[in-house]
Amino acid sequence: MILFCLIPEEQNENQRLGQIVKEELFIQIAEGDMQALETMYYQTYKAVYGFILSILKNQYDAEDILQETYIKIKTGAHLYKPQGKPLAWIFTIARNLSYMKIRKDKNTQTSPYEELENMLDFSAVEDKENKLLLEAAFSILGDEERQIIILHANTGMKHREIAALLKLPLSTVLSKYNRGMKKLRNYIEGRMS
Repeated sequence: MILFCLIPEEQNENQRLGQIVKEELFIQIAEGDMQALETMYYQTYKAVYGFILSILKNQYDAEDILQETYIKIKTGAHLYKPQGKPLAWIFTIARNLSYMKIRKDKNTQTSPYEELENMLDFSAVEDKENKLLLEAAFSILGDEERQIIILHANTGMKHREIAALLKLPLSTVLSKYNRGMKKLRNYIEGRMS
Protein backbone atom coordinates (compact mmCIF):
# COMPACT_ATOMS: atom_id res chain seq x y z
CA MET A 1 0.00 0.00 0.00
CA ILE A 2 1.41 3.39 -0.97
CA LEU A 3 0.96 5.66 2.00
CA PHE A 4 2.29 8.94 0.76
CA CYS A 5 2.66 10.43 -2.65
CA LEU A 6 3.39 13.92 -3.80
CA ILE A 7 1.08 15.37 -6.40
CA PRO A 8 3.07 16.90 -9.24
CA GLU A 9 2.37 20.57 -9.78
CA GLU A 10 1.54 20.00 -13.45
CA GLN A 11 -1.18 17.48 -12.62
CA ASN A 12 -4.60 18.54 -13.82
CA GLU A 13 -6.64 20.10 -11.00
CA ASN A 14 -9.65 17.93 -11.89
CA GLN A 15 -7.64 14.77 -11.29
CA ARG A 16 -6.99 15.65 -7.68
CA LEU A 17 -8.73 13.53 -5.10
CA GLY A 18 -11.02 16.27 -3.86
CA GLN A 19 -12.52 16.52 -7.36
CA ILE A 20 -12.94 12.76 -7.82
CA VAL A 21 -15.24 11.98 -4.90
CA LYS A 22 -18.78 12.72 -6.02
CA GLU A 23 -21.51 13.66 -3.55
CA GLU A 24 -23.91 11.31 -5.36
CA LEU A 25 -21.97 8.42 -3.84
CA PHE A 26 -23.32 9.33 -0.40
CA ILE A 27 -26.89 9.14 -1.68
CA GLN A 28 -26.18 5.77 -3.26
CA ILE A 29 -24.48 4.49 -0.09
CA ALA A 30 -27.42 5.69 2.02
CA GLU A 31 -29.68 3.64 -0.27
CA GLY A 32 -27.56 0.54 0.45
CA ASP A 33 -25.47 0.52 -2.74
CA MET A 34 -22.33 -1.41 -1.73
CA GLN A 35 -20.73 -0.73 -5.14
CA ALA A 36 -20.85 3.00 -4.36
CA LEU A 37 -19.14 2.38 -1.02
CA GLU A 38 -16.50 0.29 -2.75
CA THR A 39 -15.96 3.03 -5.34
CA MET A 40 -15.57 5.64 -2.61
CA TYR A 41 -13.21 3.41 -0.68
CA TYR A 42 -10.89 2.82 -3.63
CA GLN A 43 -10.89 6.53 -4.49
CA THR A 44 -10.00 7.67 -0.99
CA TYR A 45 -8.48 4.95 1.23
CA LYS A 46 -4.81 5.81 0.60
CA ALA A 47 -5.28 9.45 1.54
CA VAL A 48 -7.53 8.65 4.50
CA TYR A 49 -5.08 6.04 5.77
CA GLY A 50 -2.18 8.48 5.46
CA PHE A 51 -4.12 11.10 7.37
CA ILE A 52 -5.09 8.67 10.14
CA LEU A 53 -1.52 7.39 10.36
CA SER A 54 -0.27 10.96 10.70
CA ILE A 55 -2.46 11.32 13.80
CA LEU A 56 -2.07 7.91 15.44
CA LYS A 57 1.51 7.11 14.39
CA ASN A 58 0.74 3.39 14.60
CA GLN A 59 -0.04 1.47 11.44
CA TYR A 60 -2.16 -1.19 13.15
CA ASP A 61 -4.34 1.37 14.90
CA ALA A 62 -4.53 3.36 11.65
CA GLU A 63 -5.78 0.28 9.79
CA ASP A 64 -8.45 -0.28 12.45
CA ILE A 65 -9.59 3.34 12.34
CA LEU A 66 -9.59 3.26 8.53
CA GLN A 67 -12.02 0.35 8.65
CA GLU A 68 -14.16 2.11 11.27
CA THR A 69 -14.22 5.24 9.11
CA TYR A 70 -15.81 3.43 6.19
CA ILE A 71 -18.22 1.62 8.48
CA LYS A 72 -19.30 5.04 9.80
CA ILE A 73 -19.66 6.32 6.24
CA LYS A 74 -21.84 3.32 5.39
CA THR A 75 -24.07 3.75 8.43
CA GLY A 76 -24.13 7.55 8.37
CA ALA A 77 -24.26 8.38 4.66
CA HIS A 78 -27.86 9.50 5.05
CA LEU A 79 -26.62 12.28 7.37
CA TYR A 80 -24.33 13.82 4.75
CA LYS A 81 -25.47 17.28 3.69
CA PRO A 82 -24.28 18.22 0.18
CA GLN A 83 -21.95 21.20 0.53
CA GLY A 84 -19.47 20.45 -2.23
CA LYS A 85 -16.96 19.01 0.25
CA PRO A 86 -17.40 15.23 0.44
CA LEU A 87 -13.74 14.59 1.17
CA ALA A 88 -13.77 16.98 4.12
CA TRP A 89 -16.68 15.02 5.61
CA ILE A 90 -14.72 11.76 5.27
CA PHE A 91 -11.63 13.31 6.89
CA THR A 92 -13.73 14.72 9.72
CA ILE A 93 -15.01 11.23 10.50
CA ALA A 94 -11.48 9.82 10.34
CA ARG A 95 -10.10 12.60 12.55
CA ASN A 96 -12.85 12.19 15.16
CA LEU A 97 -12.39 8.43 15.31
CA SER A 98 -8.61 8.88 15.59
CA TYR A 99 -8.94 11.30 18.49
CA MET A 100 -11.47 9.01 20.20
CA LYS A 101 -8.89 6.21 19.91
CA ILE A 102 -6.22 8.44 21.45
CA ARG A 103 -8.51 9.41 24.34
CA LYS A 104 -9.48 5.77 24.88
CA ASP A 105 -5.85 4.67 24.90
CA LYS A 106 -4.75 7.53 27.14
CA ASN A 107 -5.48 5.39 30.18
CA THR A 108 -3.20 2.65 28.89
CA GLN A 109 0.56 2.89 29.01
CA THR A 110 2.05 4.57 25.92
CA SER A 111 5.13 3.34 24.14
CA PRO A 112 8.38 5.27 24.27
CA TYR A 113 9.43 6.99 21.05
CA GLU A 114 11.94 4.27 20.20
CA GLU A 115 9.20 1.63 20.26
CA LEU A 116 6.95 3.92 18.21
CA GLU A 117 9.57 4.10 15.46
CA ASN A 118 9.69 0.32 15.36
CA MET A 119 5.89 0.15 14.99
CA LEU A 120 6.03 2.20 11.81
CA ASP A 121 6.97 -0.22 9.09
CA PHE A 122 7.52 1.44 5.75
CA SER A 123 8.76 -1.73 4.05
CA ALA A 124 5.54 -1.91 2.00
CA VAL A 125 6.50 1.33 0.29
CA GLU A 126 8.48 0.34 -2.78
CA ASP A 127 9.36 3.80 -4.11
CA LYS A 128 12.57 4.92 -2.37
CA GLU A 129 11.62 8.61 -2.52
CA ASN A 130 8.22 7.99 -0.96
CA LYS A 131 9.82 5.83 1.72
CA LEU A 132 12.38 8.55 2.52
CA LEU A 133 9.62 11.17 2.66
CA LEU A 134 7.53 9.03 5.00
CA GLU A 135 10.44 8.36 7.32
CA ALA A 136 11.29 12.05 7.34
CA ALA A 137 7.69 13.09 7.90
CA PHE A 138 7.39 10.87 10.95
CA SER A 139 10.80 11.64 12.40
CA ILE A 140 11.29 15.39 11.95
CA LEU A 141 7.86 16.98 11.48
CA GLY A 142 5.47 18.02 14.20
CA ASP A 143 1.99 16.51 14.25
CA GLU A 144 0.23 19.44 12.58
CA GLU A 145 2.98 19.93 9.98
CA ARG A 146 2.76 16.24 9.09
CA GLN A 147 -1.04 16.28 8.85
CA ILE A 148 -1.08 19.43 6.70
CA ILE A 149 1.55 18.13 4.29
CA ILE A 150 -0.05 14.70 3.99
CA LEU A 151 -3.48 16.20 3.40
CA HIS A 152 -2.16 18.58 0.77
CA ALA A 153 0.08 16.02 -0.94
CA ASN A 154 -2.24 13.00 -0.84
CA THR A 155 -5.54 14.67 -1.58
CA GLY A 156 -4.75 17.92 -3.30
CA MET A 157 -6.87 19.73 -0.72
CA LYS A 158 -6.36 23.45 -0.76
CA HIS A 159 -4.82 25.11 2.27
CA ARG A 160 -8.08 26.84 3.20
CA GLU A 161 -9.88 23.45 3.13
CA ILE A 162 -7.19 21.97 5.37
CA ALA A 163 -7.52 24.96 7.71
CA ALA A 164 -11.27 24.37 7.99
CA LEU A 165 -10.81 20.63 8.52
CA LEU A 166 -8.15 21.03 11.21
CA LYS A 167 -9.86 24.10 12.70
CA LEU A 168 -6.75 26.24 12.32
CA PRO A 169 -6.31 29.73 10.90
CA LEU A 170 -5.27 29.74 7.24
CA SER A 171 -2.10 31.65 8.08
CA THR A 172 -1.11 28.92 10.56
CA VAL A 173 -1.70 26.19 7.97
CA LEU A 174 0.37 28.07 5.38
CA SER A 175 3.27 28.70 7.74
CA LYS A 176 3.27 25.12 9.06
CA TYR A 177 3.13 23.77 5.51
CA ASN A 178 6.03 25.95 4.36
CA ARG A 179 8.07 25.23 7.49
CA GLY A 180 7.42 21.50 7.19
CA MET A 181 8.33 21.41 3.49
CA LYS A 182 11.56 23.28 4.24
CA LYS A 183 12.40 20.73 6.95
CA LEU A 184 11.71 17.88 4.54
CA ARG A 185 13.85 19.45 1.80
CA ASN A 186 16.73 20.04 4.19
CA TYR A 187 16.44 16.51 5.55
CA ILE A 188 16.38 14.91 2.11
CA GLU A 189 19.21 17.07 0.78
CA GLY A 190 21.27 16.11 3.82
CA ARG A 191 20.56 12.41 3.24
CA MET A 192 21.34 12.64 -0.48
CA SER A 193 24.69 14.43 0.02
